[in-house]
Amino acid sequence: MESHGQYAQQVVWTVVDTGIGPLLLAATPEGLVNVAFHATGTTRERALERLAARLGADPVEAPGSPLLAEAIRQMTAYLAGMRRDFDLALDWSLISGFNREVLRELASGVPYGSVVGYGDLASRVGQPAAAQAVGMAMGANPLPVVVPCHRVVESGGRIGGFGGGVDTKRQLLALEGVLPEPLF
Repeated sequence: MESHGQYAQQVVWTVVDTGIGPLLLAATPEGLVNVAFHATGTTRERALERLAARLGADPVEAPGSPLLAEAIRQMTAYLAGMRRDFDLALDWSLISGFNREVLRELASGVPYGSVVGYGDLASRVGQPAAAQAVGMAMGANPLPVVVPCHRVVESGGRIGGFGGGVDTKRQLLALEGVLPEPLF
């Protein structure tokens, strides 16, 4: 049996406890497919149900899976301030069209420690009037943190929304040196 053989045709997942709360990481043989915030109880169950429905396979809890090992290592290092970039295979199958184009531009064009406005990101993908659509793409991001939607802010520098909550967005931006650390 090849090294990934027992996980072929499966979606594997685990929950990693982090300083920003429990994160569900899910992977397929293609790569990391999903990161979900607040991954406890019903939130975790809903995320797993969505994955099963979208990918056509029941996710299998497999914290020791080689499909997850590098994602766990890199996420842990990033959140400890010891890593600036992710170098992971990504499975983009949960996102397509304009949303995928925007997220790929975000992942490749907005480096650690910087931010971009929704309108600026829309312009980068050749759709300067699509700032609201960029906001929708951020909300649909199946790979937050790895595809850094926390780096997208409103015009005038307002922080904007975030699927993991505004406090989590602030923590991530503080980790990257964009915002000061909260005092309490």
